[in-house]
Amino acid sequence: MTALDTSNTGALPDSKPTPRLTSLSHGGGCGCKIAPGVLSEILKNSSNLPIPPELLVGIETADDAAVYLLNENQALIATTDFFMPIVDDPYDFGRIAATNAISDVYAMGGTPIMALGLVGMPINVLPLETIGAILRGGQDVCRDAGIPIAGGHTIDSVEPIYGLVVLGLVHPSRVKKNSGAQAGDVLILGKPLGVGILSAALKKQALSAEGYACMVATTTQLNKPGIALATMPAVHAMTDVTGFGLLGHGLELARGAGLQMQLQLDQIPLLPGVLELAAQGMVTGASGRNWASYGAQVALPAGISAAHQALLSDPQTSGGLLVACAPEAADEVLACFGAHGFADARVVGQMLPGQGVQVI
Repeated sequence: MTALDTSNTGALPDSKPTPRLTSLSHGGGCGCKIAPGVLSEILKNSSNLPIPPELLVGIETADDAAVYLLNENQALIATTDFFMPIVDDPYDFGRIAATNAISDVYAMGGTPIMALGLVGMPINVLPLETIGAILRGGQDVCRDAGIPIAGGHTIDSVEPIYGLVVLGLVHPSRVKKNSGAQAGDVLILGKPLGVGILSAALKKQALSAEGYACMVATTTQLNKPGIALATMPAVHAMTDVTGFGLLGHGLELARGAGLQMQLQLDQIPLLPGVLELAAQGMVTGASGRNWASYGAQVALPAGISAAHQALLSDPQTSGGLLVACAPEAADEVLACFGAHGFADARVVGQMLPGQGVQVI
């Protein structure tokens, strides 16, 4: 297969060629996240702030969004997410960034109600048409989610940045924290892994057109099953797998519950071709930073390949929901994913007494 041509044929008013979006940023998508270990050090004193009783979910377990109690029937979910380009097509970049931001509301079990745009662009570098296409991509995803972009903020920045603040609502009894898993729960992953691998190949202009289409399809699929999953009492915990990879977000779930997460390597779904690309060295720097931050808390099977290890810490932009549920509810959870078009959802492990993550 030939590599995808990601060049942008647009031109600035002075006839200079428009640069590739990914060439303007030092990292892309959720791979831009600060490494987990560094972030933990930065935030170590943040818990000293006063916490009102209405704040049902804050920063205590690094959950996906904040949740604030409004009344006995409603809680407000608030989250924000933004990053630099992971692709060169501006419309696709906008769609991916918006899908990723809205996901945190679904991961808490909520229904999004509105968004605010966060826009930082190098105004003297990118044509206004390119910036407009980014915003249009975000607007179209919000339309699919059934919410308006009701405002926002823009700045002139060195690197292109786009994302959203997203607000949602959930019944207080249906909030799905990342800390609620129980011993014996099975783990279900909604989307296959490998977005970071594909993005690395794209940046090196080694990604096929088929690979690019696959990457855009998975990163623009809204995690809408989260709304229905929140109504199931046997679903005990949810989170979405994003920049820290499956291992990193799995560790957050395990720590919050005071349990060990056991993952079955051969059951973890992967995007087509990513194992081969990883074996060719198409990995992001964020994958290595992730592993350096939490690798000591992960037990890997003997003989695991470097490619497989990279995929477990691979940063997922707009990744899938990771659900902990009672074993008897697994079929119902998988059926919910299937009804929303998530054909690759799989049981990938279980929660056991202990700590950390074990991969078998």
